[in-house]
Amino acid sequence: MKAEIISIGTELLLGEITDTDASYLASQLPLLGVDLYWISQVGDNRQRLVEVLQRAWDRSDLIITSGGLGPTEDDITREAIAELLGEELRVDDELVAEIERIFARRGWKMPRRNIKQAMVTSSVAPVVNPLGTAPGWWVEKDGTMLAALPGPPRELQRMWTREIAIRLRSKATSVLVTRTFKTLALSEAAVDEMASPLMSSNNPTLAVYAKYDGIHLRLAAKAVDEQAAEQLMAPVEQQLRGIIGENIWGMDDDTLEGVIGGLLVEKGLTLATMESCTGGMLASNITDAPGSSAYFKGGLVTYASQSKVDNGVDPSVIAKHGVISIETAHAMASAARDKFGSDIGIGITGVAGPDEMDGKPAGTVHLGIDYKDVKRGRSLDFAPRRFEVKRRAVLQALAELRKLLIAK
Repeated sequence: MKAEIISIGTELLLGEITDTDASYLASQLPLLGVDLYWISQVGDNRQRLVEVLQRAWDRSDLIITSGGLGPTEDDITREAIAELLGEELRVDDELVAEIERIFARRGWKMPRRNIKQAMVTSSVAPVVNPLGTAPGWWVEKDGTMLAALPGPPRELQRMWTREIAIRLRSKATSVLVTRTFKTLALSEAAVDEMASPLMSSNNPTLAVYAKYDGIHLRLAAKAVDEQAAEQLMAPVEQQLRGIIGENIWGMDDDTLEGVIGGLLVEKGLTLATMESCTGGMLASNITDAPGSSAYFKGGLVTYASQSKVDNGVDPSVIAKHGVISIETAHAMASAARDKFGSDIGIGITGVAGPDEMDGKPAGTVHLGIDYKDVKRGRSLDFAPRRFEVKRRAVLQALAELRKLLIAK
């Protein structure tokens, strides 16, 4: 089954909003065994929208539109689809009553303009939208299917999972099962080279992607059902694990902070942090994991040099090595551990940028980990983009912590 997505709205073409609807739908279609061939964006112009719809109708089995189902004059999706189908729009009294009920629940009277959202054609089956006033459309005609979905992501995603995906699942002749392997401490080229012997297969397929939390490998198999797909993937997964080994830190929806949290709980260890250039981002990431209060004792943001001393960093270390040094990072880790009585302490200091500090260029980061008789540390040099320096420093700190935990 060939699919096509059409995202509608002039605001997309002006760069005022990002088209997250298309990326969401693109991630969902393979799960149903549907092949996505094209994604288009078109503004709120009826003639151009009809042209895009006609092209899609001529070449695709399934068309999914997002946006343009609102009540305003520039919401033209219904009119364009009706023109495509050669059918007249009419008001559906049941839909009008439902939209009136939605407004009544909010304590408002429905404006007459919202009647537009209750319009359908003879080929349209309305799709319920309990999160908004715009019903979706489902059309099956002349061997082609069309789903018109509202633009707001919350409404679109609910309508997709509860309504559209169910309809498509009953028509699918195959499924695509995917599994993502997440790695650290390897470059994209290194992972690609290591996994290249497994990439010649057409089914299952293996692809490499660079992500912010490391390099991901996506294994995918298409088959008549999930069990058959799993059987295709199993030998490749076994070989892949043998090649990549401990550099695989997680799977699918795993997060690095969640995996580390699980290791801390498993080993009965606690953690504390002291951060300078990352401004609390490390503690924020750690506490993104549910249940982190079981192992995270607390964190300090000691941005000023004196605040490091006030919270237990030996001033002689700073005097001898400077604020931006691996020695100070280790001293911060030890101070955090002492301050909170944790088993492990992490310290991060550096220059996020854009300007140098204490003679150290922007992008310089030092991190230290203190755990009993074990001290780990790294000195890093990132491109001087402030947010990226902070984010990559946090990622490296978590990566070093994971190394420590899997070694113990």
